[in-house]
Formats: sequence, structure tokens, C-alpha cells
Amino acid sequence: MKISNLPFGLTNWADIEPTSHPGVSGAALWRTCQFGDIRVRMVEYSPGYLADHWCEKGHILLCLEGELETELADGRRFVLTPGVSYQVADGAEPHRSATRTGARLFIVD
Repeated sequence: MKISNLPFGLTNWADIEPTSHPGVSGAALWRTCQFGDIRVRMVEYSPGYLADHWCEKGHILLCLEGELETELADGRRFVLTPGVSYQVADGAEPHRSATRTGARLFIVD
């Protein structure tokens, strides 16, 4: 990722209006900022959330609170807890998220 033409700036995530994205169960609240081609999000998953799709978008994702399970299409599963991150390239490995307890994430894609 190359970051260019982006002056220094602050983001107060509390000031960003969330959008709701329902899953098979539960919902994700996204607070999103777009900086050219780079999307940056603070995402809160409700307890019991299960994604309604397999995502093929590349991300760098950091778990801030709670616990998130990420399942890859090949069956592997990974659990993220606060301070744990993952990274995946566009089109590399389809993945989906679920959480029993809820989670808050910081995502760059």
C-alpha cells in the first residue's frame, strides 16, 4: 500500500455516523472514513454476529475489544482477541467473521 496526497489529520471516531450492516445473525456497525483509495473503519460487531458472505477484500484488521473468530473458506479458524491483528490480500483467501460476545475492530482496506 502506498499512501500519498494525504495531509496530516485527526479522526474522532465518535463523530462519525455509524451505518448498520446486518449479518446472518447480529449486525455490524461501521464508522467509515475514505482517504483516496484507502478505507479506514471502526467496526463494532454485536454479540452473536455471523457474516452473511465470504469476503475476498484485503484487510489489515486489529481487534480492540472482545473476541472475533475468522473462518477461512478452506476451514481454518482463527480467534482474535484485543491486541491481535491479521492481514490478508485482495482475492487471496475468502474469509468471514463471527463473534459470540461482540467485538470492536480497527480495519484498513
